[in-house]
Amino acid sequence: MAFISFEASMEKMDSLQIEPVGVEKVYLPDAVGRVLAEDIVAQENSPHYPTSAMDGYAIIGKNQAEGRLEIIEENPAGSDTEGLRVVPGTAIKTFTGALMPEGADTLIPIENVTVKDGGITIDEPVPEGFAVRPVGENFKKGDVLVKKGETIGFAEVGVMASLNVVAPLVVQKPKVAILATGSEVLELGACSDNPAQIRSSNNYTLEALVKQHGGEPIQLGSVHDERSVITSAMKEALRSADIVVTTGGVSVGDYDFVKDVIRDELGCEVIFKGVRIKPGQHIMVAQKENRYIVALPGFAYSSTVTFILYVLPILYRLQGRTYQLPVVHARLLEGYRKKAKNKAEFTACNLRLEGGEYLCDFEGKKSGSSAILTNLLGNTGLLWLTEEEGDKEAGEMVRVVMLR
Repeated sequence: MAFISFEASMEKMDSLQIEPVGVEKVYLPDAVGRVLAEDIVAQENSPHYPTSAMDGYAIIGKNQAEGRLEIIEENPAGSDTEGLRVVPGTAIKTFTGALMPEGADTLIPIENVTVKDGGITIDEPVPEGFAVRPVGENFKKGDVLVKKGETIGFAEVGVMASLNVVAPLVVQKPKVAILATGSEVLELGACSDNPAQIRSSNNYTLEALVKQHGGEPIQLGSVHDERSVITSAMKEALRSADIVVTTGGVSVGDYDFVKDVIRDELGCEVIFKGVRIKPGQHIMVAQKENRYIVALPGFAYSSTVTFILYVLPILYRLQGRTYQLPVVHARLLEGYRKKAKNKAEFTACNLRLEGGEYLCDFEGKKSGSSAILTNLLGNTGLLWLTEEEGDKEAGEMVRVVMLR
């Protein structure tokens, strides 16, 4: 199968018919970070009645011209105002959040009056209607306050709590099985007895990305480069998850079995295998009924970048959302020599915002293989160059994918 361009691979990703996973109700405090599966509609006005916005005295606004008003009652927040009525020449002491008494149209703050002998003297008048929250100031009955498909954050939780939404309907978290392959891969926490072994980081980097983007990771650890072992692990992964992500075993080496297992043992439909991209040219995307398999390269930087490019779009669509690479235009502070002349290229760079302009440089970023995961530490982005683009000069504007 011939390598395709990055743009063609994205078109194939967009053409996938991906149905969102199911929905479930969760207790409101546990809904933070989840995707809402229903519109949240106001069932009543808020506030329901005119309400005091501060501590003061409920009055008839035009009566301020009289200079002095008699205090006839107190009105604490939460009290029933039935029977309370402001008439000309009177005032009712009213506290923040209390319903406005009948007849009153203005709340004059405590700081604007002098209290003496059971009455108030107006020291500093206020406009009529001052400090009175009108009916529906927050929202009106029938307003859609939080839309289906939005990610629930602190503000959404607060609004739903004000509506007494105990358990909103949210999209289930897509399950993402993560499997590292390679006889050289050493599990986290295991003791090394061979200098050729490398510590498994891919599993945990990708697990963190899954959590960060609304999925539920299924950590399957690492397996040796044995076809039967990989086949068994991937069959189990397909039974457990909506997306199966593997790292390693997709190149052309004698022990790269993953691509063959996907085709021959699992009987998956291969969407594409091989993209003219750096890093990650041997990436493979396949489908088994309503399950998706994304086989990533084994090098840590490569697997992370290709996960962002190819797994996140599927993960988002399983949640009923769309994923767009968060791209900004930045000014290069130094020249850049493109490494691959006939490939799209994604290179780690420093990205910062100064004076309303994004700036990009490579200070502290190491040149070398696609194994250097530390290049993604800090305020990092990915310089994105197309196949057609070449070397860049200092001062040029370039596209950068934001990672933070």
